[in-house]
Amino acid sequence: MHRFFERLHARLGDFWWYSLMLFCACRAADLLNAFVGLWLVPKYVDPSELGAVMPLAQFANFLAIPVAAFANTFRNELTRLSINKEFGKLKTLMRGVFIATAIFLFVAIVVARFTLPLFLERIRIVEGSLGIVIIASSFVGAVAPIYTNALQALKKFKAQSVLSVVGAPVRLIAMLVAMPFRALTGYFVGQTATPVFTIAATVLALRKELSVKAEPYWTNDVIRRFSKLFAIFALIGIVDGFYLLVEATVLRQRLPDLDSAGYYMATRFSEISTFLAATLSFTIFSFAAEKAANGEDTRPLVVKSLLANACFCLALAIPFIFFGKTILSLLPNGDQYSAYWWSVPWLIGITYLTSIIAFFITTEFSANRFAFLKWYLPLDLAYPVLLLLITGHGYLSGIIPAQWSEFLTTHNIYSLRTMLWWMTIFNAIKASTCLVAMNKTSAGTIT
Repeated sequence: MHRFFERLHARLGDFWWYSLMLFCACRAADLLNAFVGLWLVPKYVDPSELGAVMPLAQFANFLAIPVAAFANTFRNELTRLSINKEFGKLKTLMRGVFIATAIFLFVAIVVARFTLPLFLERIRIVEGSLGIVIIASSFVGAVAPIYTNALQALKKFKAQSVLSVVGAPVRLIAMLVAMPFRALTGYFVGQTATPVFTIAATVLALRKELSVKAEPYWTNDVIRRFSKLFAIFALIGIVDGFYLLVEATVLRQRLPDLDSAGYYMATRFSEISTFLAATLSFTIFSFAAEKAANGEDTRPLVVKSLLANACFCLALAIPFIFFGKTILSLLPNGDQYSAYWWSVPWLIGITYLTSIIAFFITTEFSANRFAFLKWYLPLDLAYPVLLLLITGHGYLSGIIPAQWSEFLTTHNIYSLRTMLWWMTIFNAIKASTCLVAMNKTSAGTIT
């Protein structure tokens, strides 16, 4: 059996072998995650609150943008240090990152103190102990990628596979304990448990690399390079975080409770189509970084990944086209959600468009190529602003033309179908632009 896997590894090559290994490990974990999303959450969370899960998660992510920016900056720097085997500098870098994380945590607590109650009121949720748990969830969730990025850059894919398999039961156990007391709070307790476990387990996996003596790292050149990368990732995080938060909040705030709950349930199925893309994005970073460092073309990796993911998404969408209503009716409160079966294959299509964007961006980041941000960030900023103007036209009745307001009201903009059209058009524009930009890109080097 061992020789069979060795031959398979040799035949597939490192990129597809490690992608396959991670995919199998993550999918084993997703069996439990599917139980959580498709059964446990709708069982305990009332339909009137179910649609608030996604905007709350986006709010938590928005709070953690500075830490997430550090994590992304760290990934690029870590890739460079790991290629050069500079583990002493790596250890020093990690210490600096966590000092900064503590500072950002304090700032986020202050910000959340004034903004979270207002946000919860907007999405029709009673706070209780939810605020503290959301802050904890956002920060440990943002810090954990610093460790998993270390595994990624050092190509410790076996360790990452084990973490993926074991992390899911940890999340499930935490939710089973906490959700009966307060469903939404228990959900975020579960979201916190997995990254806490990941951090602890990754420290063990990296004990060899981190057992070296710390070496000086923070020179003036490093600070300038690190500051430049951090500013780029922070800007991206703010713009992307704003657009995701606005989109999720509009879906909850403007749609009826049942529509927003139906959207949540549909996304539990459509997110299955992200499984392969997420695995390939994780694997592609280190391989693309090496190719870029050697001056090789990174596009073949992206094209092969897109083709593989297209087949995967199509195979997933077909059953829901024919049996979607039956599948949704099997869930808790499924008689209320089955009417939204049509949105599942639609959302799978949207997910494929986002995978095009993700593969392109991951490859560009791995090569430290940031020129695409000149058009990418304006697109991401224009979308939520337009969404707010369209869905909030009632507040602008004295400013916008009366014909526009009448047109928007007549065409029922407060419907899930209309929102999905907006998501489709926006992501299609972004994906097309990414493909054009990729066609013009040949190779780059890590600086």
